[in-house]
Amino acid sequence: MPDFFIFADIIGIIAFSISGFLIAIKNDLDILGIVIASGLTALGGGIIRDAILSSTPFAFTSLYPALTLLGTILIAYIFKLYKKPSIERKWMFVVSDTIGLVAFSITGAILAIHAEYNFFGIIILSFITAVGGGVTRDIMINQVPTVLISDFYGSIAVIVALSLATLEALNSLNEVTLSTVAVCSIILRLIAFKRGWNLPRLN
Repeated sequence: MPDFFIFADIIGIIAFSISGFLIAIKNDLDILGIVIASGLTALGGGIIRDAILSSTPFAFTSLYPALTLLGTILIAYIFKLYKKPSIERKWMFVVSDTIGLVAFSITGAILAIHAEYNFFGIIILSFITAVGGGVTRDIMINQVPTVLISDFYGSIAVIVALSLATLEALNSLNEVTLSTVAVCSIILRLIAFKRGWNLPRLN
């Protein structure tokens, strides 16, 4: 399934580059800050994932992650996506962030399955791949990580990982079922955002 993995990785990099770019613009970062924020969002989770797998980070050995990242930033800048006061609640940000979240959840889960991790390992690697970059970015700009406060955000990564682990256990994991999980997870996240679904809080 290498072709599907690369496709999902590219989609995730593009989507998270855009969300990182929007967050950088919101926080009035300069051009270097924009590149760093977008780069951390798009590549940070994958670098952490590969470190856990004891392999050289894919972003350091392949050319397409860097080219995809820089190309996306350039296109976003050309289209002049200006600062908005609550960018995290705008549909452009939510859709791009959701697509990146699901795409990276899938790549993390696939690599964990290939490494023969158990259910717990698949969930953790999928989750870290999906949210690691965003958490690193948020810490850098001194704000509470989105995954800790956003409605039904990290839960999507867990759902994706559980779905793929279950499909693998049933010998039903293929490109069709992967695509189905991806589409359903994106729709679920967007419905959760639209309806304001949240996990229970202890307050």
